[in-house]
Amino acid sequence: MGIVVSLLMIAAGAIMRFAVTVKGNGFNVGTAGMVLMIVGAIGAVLSIAFWASWGGFSNRTAVAGTPTTVVRDREVL
Repeated sequence: MGIVVSLLMIAAGAIMRFAVTVKGNGFNVGTAGMVLMIVGAIGAVLSIAFWASWGGFSNRTAVAGTPTTVVRDREVL
């Protein structure tokens, strides 16, 4: 689940929880909205944690005045 899907779930859950006033027999729209908001928040946190740990394709450069350590993963021919 991506961050966009998580935000959509949170938005749909908030609409169901706070804006819908329909009373159903055996189904509570507010509770379903709250469940959607909680699942969306958990999905957003996990998605952000996953992408934060990935690292991306950044080019790491040394900052002037700091000691540097060069680590070679593999040699590309």
